[in-house]
Amino acid sequence: MAQIIGTWFAAFLTLAILSFLYKDNPIYKAAEHLYVGASAAYAVIYVYFFDVKPLLLERFANSPVLERWLLVIPGFMGLLMLTRFIPKYAYISRIPISFTVGMGAGLGITAAFQGFLIPQLQSTLIPIVVWSTNGFQLMDTINNIIMVVGVLCTLTYFYFSKPHTGILGHSAKLGIVYIMVAFGAAFGYTFMARVSLLIGRVYFLVHDWLALV
Repeated sequence: MAQIIGTWFAAFLTLAILSFLYKDNPIYKAAEHLYVGASAAYAVIYVYFFDVKPLLLERFANSPVLERWLLVIPGFMGLLMLTRFIPKYAYISRIPISFTVGMGAGLGITAAFQGFLIPQLQSTLIPIVVWSTNGFQLMDTINNIIMVVGVLCTLTYFYFSKPHTGILGHSAKLGIVYIMVAFGAAFGYTFMARVSLLIGRVYFLVHDWLALV
């Protein structure tokens, strides 16, 4: 019985969200608010059971005295963040938030260098003409030429120290083509992901709710 009620409730929420395709309406807003509230509640529970409890409370109870005092610092900073909900003392929350933003920026820069920039630089350090034990590799050579030309032309598009005229202008225009192709591929991937979500919800309605297939 509980499963049937859950299926009907999920189907109602799915149709309520899809009703926005017709126009904005109170049913859609109610479903949207319910979704946002459930997501926020899930985030709070997730942070408590996977961050606060194992990394702060349990470590504080099972750690040496010195480490316990060190754990007091992030715990206190976390409590200061809650002053955001008290208008009179909301300014205090800027202190831990500034530490969090600074730490996140530092980790983000490091991750960007190690995870994106350096691997991309390594991927462009490739031989233009490819030879192997089987001789000349035409397709690999063409792919490498396209890669190298694309990187150089894209970089010249962002080179603003000289006017984009002559050879530099033609290279910049070709770089725009590469950039548009990359943006198109990224948009296509995003669109396919959204269509995949839509197919999943339609399959739920047709298979699990209506049992037509």
